Amino acid sequence: MTIVFTILLVLTSIFMIGLILLHKGRGGGLSDMFGGGVSSSLGGSSVAEKNLDRITIGIGVIWFACIVALGLILAYQN
Repeated sequence: MTIVFTILLVLTSIFMIGLILLHKGRGGGLSDMFGGGVSSSLGGSSVAEKNLDRITIGIGVIWFACIVALGLILAYQN
């Protein structure tokens, strides 16, 4: 069971990194370096951005659940 949660944790971690990098920049930082500064000032009003937010939150919940499950498994392992 530990192997399943570990693989799921690695996959969701990689997916979360990709999803976070896809988000629009809110000003300053690395997003401006890669061309994020030339976007419009609507900031998250598009349907694609809202869907990206929902997917990121969903994957984040799965990621958090994997961490909790792995912690419980390792804490009560005989």
